[in-house]
Amino acid sequence: MRLLVIYPYIPYPVDRGTYQRTYHLLRALARDHEVDLLALSEAGERLEQYETFAQFCKRVEFVPFHHPAWPRLFPDRLLHPLPTTVRHWWLPHINEAIHRFAEGARYDAVHVCDIVMAQYFMNGLGHLPLAVDRSRVDLQFQIEQHRHTGQGLRDRLLTHENLFKLARFEKRVARRASVEVVCGPDDETFIRAHISRDLPVFVLANGVDLDYFTPAATAEPRSAEPAVLFCGAMDYTPNVDALRWFFGGMHEELLRRVPGLRVYIVGNSPLPEVAAYAQRPGVVVTGGVPDVRPYYRRAWLQIVPLRIGGGTRLKIPESMAMGTPVVSTTIGAQGLGLRHQEEILLADQPEDFVACTARALGDAALRARLETTGAQTVRERLSWPMLGRQLSEFYVRHFPPQPAH
Repeated sequence: MRLLVIYPYIPYPVDRGTYQRTYHLLRALARDHEVDLLALSEAGERLEQYETFAQFCKRVEFVPFHHPAWPRLFPDRLLHPLPTTVRHWWLPHINEAIHRFAEGARYDAVHVCDIVMAQYFMNGLGHLPLAVDRSRVDLQFQIEQHRHTGQGLRDRLLTHENLFKLARFEKRVARRASVEVVCGPDDETFIRAHISRDLPVFVLANGVDLDYFTPAATAEPRSAEPAVLFCGAMDYTPNVDALRWFFGGMHEELLRRVPGLRVYIVGNSPLPEVAAYAQRPGVVVTGGVPDVRPYYRRAWLQIVPLRIGGGTRLKIPESMAMGTPVVSTTIGAQGLGLRHQEEILLADQPEDFVACTARALGDAALRARLETTGAQTVRERLSWPMLGRQLSEFYVRHFPPQPAH
């Protein structure tokens, strides 16, 4: 097959969760097929990574851009049919670059990351079959974000306006797309209930690079005192909300049950709210680190108290591959098919989350069992080469070869 891949960013280095998925799936597709890549570069960032992708893609083009200003409420926003969260990614020179890049080439399919890139195929290039890889289902994500994020009256009204337009746009994309690739069965269930009953959907979980995330990669010992880790981008709303929930109702009770507990918050760009948690006893906020693996090995557990869903969490398979057991909400682990008390501990209420975490911290045999079964699961089901092969084989079955023009 010959594939055109369109990304809204340059996913290397793989220092954000979505970059892991897009980079590794791209490499896997390029192993089996001829792939051309066009990726956007916000403010010219990462342009030096051209050779990284030229090693395995046939053609590569990076398109620098700056996001347009957010539109004024009236008339620019209210009278425009597109939701602002999608429109924020529309620029004429990007549209021209995509058309120019695709001109004269015979592609069997176009693989785009997320609906912000799908919009460039809504009114043009209609002859190309479109696959939309969803790092999250935008409508589902924004509904859940609204549910857990406090807003004033004006912001609530604007959120509802954007959700109304986003629901219509999601349905337009579903009619245009040949398939949407989602991270878990929860995403498919949401699409079936709220977007389209007929759209072909392929569920492909997020995975882990087992060559990189391995206990042998670091000599870091386990902490001598109980320690838990929360890992992820610290300017990402679901992560910020998870920490707000944890420190708002769980941390003090957990300290009472596990005196001396240390909490490591590891990830890029911590917002002031996140940075302030370092003032609490035993809490360390690192910001970005050159290598997260020593922190995985230092921690006795990773906690994933996420309340906002959509997509799956790369931090979980990474932690399991590093031999660090996980306590998570059901939403935090959705899409991975992990069994409670077998590969992971799951809890959705604050008192249950505290109880599971305290129990695991106090039971070395339980942690050892979770470590063994978790590592076995990621080896058997969640390696990127295995997942990429599944996507590649699905595309071969789903997209018939395009006739020569």
